Amino acid sequence: MRRFRGMSAVGLLVALSLLAQQPDANRKPAPSNDPRLAAGLATAEALWKAGDFKGASKAFEALVAADPSNAAYRVRWGQLFFERFNSADATKLYLEALEIDPKSAAAWLSLAEVQAEEFNSKAAEAADKALAIDPKLYRAHEIKARMALEDDDHKGAAKEADLALEIEPNALQAIAIHAALDLLDDKPSAWTAKIGNRAEGYASIAHFFVLNRRYEDGITYYRKAIAVNPQLWSAHSELGVNLMRLGLAGEARTELELSYENHHDDKPTVNTLRLMDSYTDYKTVETPGIVLKLHKKEDEALRPYFEAEIRRAMNVFEKKYQHKLPQPVQVEVYPNHEDFAVRTMGMPGLGALGVTFHGTSGNAIAMDSPSGRPPGQFHWASTLWHELSHMYILSLTNDRVVRWFTEGLAVHEETATNADWGDRITPDIIVAIRDKKLLPVAEIDRGFIHPKFPEQVIVSYFQAGKICDYIAKRWSEGKLLDIAREFAKNRPTVDVIRDQLKMEPEAFDKDFLADLEKETEVLVKNFKEWTTGLGELNKLARATPPDNDAIIAKGRTLEFFYPDYVEAGNAYVLVAKALLAKNDKAGAMAEYAKYSQYSGRDADTIKAYADLLKESGNTALAEKELERLNAVNPLDRNLHERLGAMYLATNQAKLATREFGAVVALNPIDVAGSHYNLAMAYKAQGLIDKAREETLVALEAAPDFRPAQKLLLQLETAAEPKK
Repeated sequence: MRRFRGMSAVGLLVALSLLAQQPDANRKPAPSNDPRLAAGLATAEALWKAGDFKGASKAFEALVAADPSNAAYRVRWGQLFFERFNSADATKLYLEALEIDPKSAAAWLSLAEVQAEEFNSKAAEAADKALAIDPKLYRAHEIKARMALEDDDHKGAAKEADLALEIEPNALQAIAIHAALDLLDDKPSAWTAKIGNRAEGYASIAHFFVLNRRYEDGITYYRKAIAVNPQLWSAHSELGVNLMRLGLAGEARTELELSYENHHDDKPTVNTLRLMDSYTDYKTVETPGIVLKLHKKEDEALRPYFEAEIRRAMNVFEKKYQHKLPQPVQVEVYPNHEDFAVRTMGMPGLGALGVTFHGTSGNAIAMDSPSGRPPGQFHWASTLWHELSHMYILSLTNDRVVRWFTEGLAVHEETATNADWGDRITPDIIVAIRDKKLLPVAEIDRGFIHPKFPEQVIVSYFQAGKICDYIAKRWSEGKLLDIAREFAKNRPTVDVIRDQLKMEPEAFDKDFLADLEKETEVLVKNFKEWTTGLGELNKLARATPPDNDAIIAKGRTLEFFYPDYVEAGNAYVLVAKALLAKNDKAGAMAEYAKYSQYSGRDADTIKAYADLLKESGNTALAEKELERLNAVNPLDRNLHERLGAMYLATNQAKLATREFGAVVALNPIDVAGSHYNLAMAYKAQGLIDKAREETLVALEAAPDFRPAQKLLLQLETAAEPKK
């Protein structure tokens, strides 16, 4: 999954009603001595059981109003909300209950449940607090076991599951976790027999397969759950969502509609159905090895760029990974970010840019369109390469690769072929390095799934990418492929590190961190001064009149401290503008060159740089700089007009045709001029018929447009047979 600008993850919802079938003395409040309250509680429970959830909620609300000091009523009301897919209100009620009774084991346990569903690392702390109050709460151990397995900590998961089973030998989730541990290791498991006809256990196994990106295995176990209990609507929903992930839309819709019609109306179910309804607005085109789905309003403008970049990346990865995809790769591009979010719902640690779903029965890369983000904030080509790396590595390893390695390798690939791509080191990452918050390589998956501080997902992507950079630098690029092949054997990280790098993981961590700290030494050492200095620099730039000499001096110092910083208020642009104010165009170009080198992507800045380059006679580099922006925002008409004119002037007619074609596809204001320019590009290519066609369109829009009239005459003359 592509990363860095993250959104909060939504857990794969395993409804609390499934867990409610397990014995638990703390699930329901103790009977009240007050007959009215006892009757009210009985009414609330009866309405809940009958499926009248609104009525049950009103009954619990009345109970809380009648006895506001009773924490147990709030806990039970919260459990109703959680079962009905309202985690926010559930959490609020649990916290209110804990304010009333800090020693409510039921409140701590319920809070742990909702936090675990949201992949919140605080769930383990809440589970521990529940156990401290009541050591017999085996489900708290189950929650901790689940979290450990999600973090790829198999030993920790087995330990917690065993603790649950010591308390309750029939604990379903603990049994399912033991079964999942065996099955994830590709071993037969006797634990599955102990699940018996309890469908929720098979659904839990499916959850762990999906979390490990083994979608087809997950689908198999959701089917098992449904076979045991056809009315387990949550399993129908999850089956539908995962069929959709592999592009199997027909069966997916059947399962999702069945779930919805039976009142399982959680967000994944409802929103996925809505998304599927919107697919009539998309155009899907198949070419050899590629299925590309684009929104109709963007299809003509984006397709040439996406198809070319997909093809280029596939050619590189086929050679680099020595692997050919056995089936076409499907790429889906969403102009509405919320549609993309629905497509990927339920994935933890998700960077909201792109995600890959792989299986032998189907696959898909889903990603934002350039229009789904503010201009300049999204490098779609880099994201595409990241996700295609996933597709190849998942295929190569039969989906057995660990999370940190596939993410790290994809981050590495963003800059391995294109040095100015990828995301640069952020202030959050600098702070994490400074404060020694990077995880050991054996535990790094935890940073993706259950981050302990808000920026840890970002930091984990960075660290995983840097680990792959370090391996390539110290051992070779080929060593990364060797490691991938070892992971294909379903081996754990510690064993792969020992065998492939001939060192203990702890020794690798020591060497890697020493290398990273050396690389970032100046940055970390001067970060505080840079932070203060950047504010001062921007204040100098806002002054009237600005002190250009002071801006230049301070800006260049800040560039040395933190060369990767190219975001808002960066030193490169401010220094360049100060130099231009002093009429030092050469100096300004040098500053813009550094900005570009460190992956600066602001369109106005790059265009200003290109203008200076063109003015200085360096048209080739000006074209290259503008071309960089096509990998950021190919929906920029002005960019295409500039590039088209430059390509036409430098006799690159095919590229000029592409650029002017994009202008036409973007519904330009100057219809006549745009079609005329495209006609000129076709003429330069010798495509007379197409040039005539575009010229006629220009004249339809503006019959008196003299350049088009003249061009049409030339084209007619050129088309006449020679006598």
